Amino acid sequence: MNKHPLEDKRILITGGTGSLGKVLVRRLLSGGLGTPKQIIIFSRDEAKQYLMRLSYLQRDEVTDEVIYRNSRELLSFRIGDVRDEASVSAALHGVDVVFNAAALKQVPSCEYFPEEAIKTNISGPSNIVRAAITPGSSVETVVGISTDKAAKPVNVMGMTKALQERILIRANMDSTRTRFVCVRYGNVLASRGSVIPLFHEQIRNGGPVTITTPDMTRFLLSLNQAVDMVFEAVVNAHRGEIYIPKVPAARITDVASVLIDHRPIEMHITGIRPGEKVHEILITEEEVHRTVDRGDYYAIQPVLPELVSDRAAAAPLPGEYSSAGSVMTREEVYTLLYSNRLLIDQGKDSIPVEDELLR
Repeated sequence: MNKHPLEDKRILITGGTGSLGKVLVRRLLSGGLGTPKQIIIFSRDEAKQYLMRLSYLQRDEVTDEVIYRNSRELLSFRIGDVRDEASVSAALHGVDVVFNAAALKQVPSCEYFPEEAIKTNISGPSNIVRAAITPGSSVETVVGISTDKAAKPVNVMGMTKALQERILIRANMDSTRTRFVCVRYGNVLASRGSVIPLFHEQIRNGGPVTITTPDMTRFLLSLNQAVDMVFEAVVNAHRGEIYIPKVPAARITDVASVLIDHRPIEMHITGIRPGEKVHEILITEEEVHRTVDRGDYYAIQPVLPELVSDRAAAAPLPGEYSSAGSVMTREEVYTLLYSNRLLIDQGKDSIPVEDELLR
């Protein structure tokens, strides 16, 4: 299979000014999967687009020579909203590959404003599908960014993301020319709105550090690992598959404890927030029977039998893939945070997450 599938391609990233979008752009500019013809950042926030554009204009031309040059030649910014079908249709004109990173992803926000979550997380992907399969469209691949909350969902955010997965999987029935796939992963270290920046802020302010429940576990991976999986899906995923990373999980109390270190800061238990789970799941017991092992990843075969293309032996797991099943030790949590420069004594807590993502 072509290992440079993005060479000379026009790429659209919805929600491209978000945490994942920023790292995805940087990695695309580095040319790891080939040098694209154009990278279009599609989002509704003009302030974030302006700051992102400015950050590339201010990059060091010597130390970031390739990214510096490519950002000036390849980057394009487009104001628009995935909720607006006409806006999406115009944005996809002439595009070869779409990464749908646009989402409402804060669990409490989606619980209190479910209609807004539906508009972005369900209507948005539907608009992308309609534009991608329109006669004359040039779209070859659409990658939907999903979440572990889509597996056995108990909150609005997870429910809408689960429907995004099904919408994109079903779209393969309507087009043999365009491949629709998804990636599903857990909590991304230090992404905007995640728990680690919150803990950093609480520790800087002298505490307390707030924990919803002492039993809570979460899958953890870095932004670069998330992008690695997106690229793996672009290269190897079959139509309708959902790619899952093999990643560690941690108790949130251990994450907080490692960050607090020896500081005289207390943890306060606040209780589960609306829509929260104690443990997250990446592959359900029903999906295990449709799952194949792909080395560093699992691939869930499409729920629609007409789309199944990999007849390899499935069910590589004895049961559901849960964050409660393989929890790191406190020492392993320390190593993970240290390797990603997230410990407070490494100085990263003084760097805003939005700036750090572009370094």
